Amino acid sequence: MSQTSLAITTSSLGLHPSHSLPEKIKAAASNGFSLIEIVYQEIDDYGSSQNPPLNIHTAALAIAQLCSSVNLAVLALNPFKNFEGHNSPLPDRLESARHWIEIAACLGAKYLQVPSQFDTANSTGDWSLMVTELRQLSDLASSQSISIAYEAVAWGSYIDTWEDSLQMVQDVNSPNFGLCLDSFHVAARVWGDNTVESGVRVDTDVALQASLDRFVESCPLDRIFYVQFSDGERVLPPLSPRHRFYQEGFPSGLTWSRNMRVFPLETELGAYLPVVEIARAWLHRKQWTGVVSIEIFDWRMRDDESRRPDENANRGMRSWEKLVDALDKHH
Repeated sequence: MSQTSLAITTSSLGLHPSHSLPEKIKAAASNGFSLIEIVYQEIDDYGSSQNPPLNIHTAALAIAQLCSSVNLAVLALNPFKNFEGHNSPLPDRLESARHWIEIAACLGAKYLQVPSQFDTANSTGDWSLMVTELRQLSDLASSQSISIAYEAVAWGSYIDTWEDSLQMVQDVNSPNFGLCLDSFHVAARVWGDNTVESGVRVDTDVALQASLDRFVESCPLDRIFYVQFSDGERVLPPLSPRHRFYQEGFPSGLTWSRNMRVFPLETELGAYLPVVEIARAWLHRKQWTGVVSIEIFDWRMRDDESRRPDENANRGMRSWEKLVDALDKHH
């Protein structure tokens, strides 16, 4: 696993307003990460916090300079969401995309991360329309030498499995349009269920094994841009309208993802998803040796000002080492 380049997302380093983007960047670099994924909103917040305030382009350039000064490469800008098949006018969506791509270019990011469409009420599942629109998005990105990392989210309206996202990548058929795979979305879609007491689906291990076997047999390595790992906290009591994180009209997987995604194998915090099995399929059986990123959203980082980005970066690195050890034991 030594040849793997390790990335972390800014969301994994703190969610409290006091956790500034510069502090997160320094924490990632000093804890051994070589790349970072940056959330758009954090660049905006950073610009607003400066005196005098910076516009977002200038803020992105300043952040790029800071990353470079600590030898941290910017992997991706994320998440550019609810683009394909949306009912809003395409010229408006492309204008928004152009802006995001400019910011990604200012950061020196290699990728713009695009989660699959999940605004069910305001979108269509017309596959050929989604292909056409995503092709236009990748053309726009290629003009700035940016690639699109497309990710099937577990609560996607039309695309919610790695197979669906691979089909989309093959149909868009652009060299700069490929996959971002996330262990959380695979596990939350075929294995875990945060709305039931057991925390798991029926016949869950069989379904996961079948999905991973299909992946090893049929997913071309050259269509994968990078992979992400995170774990899920067991939701007890199960998610229901009485739960503190419940939000009316929100898919249960999205609520889980935004609040209770912890670092891989943090069992002391309730982590229980089959991250080791997924990592074994991706890293050992499929022999993925490209970038691995850690992406979590832990409610503790939102409430607790005492968990500074440095401590969170350290948690992330310890978690990665634990995952590598678990894989070596079973190799």
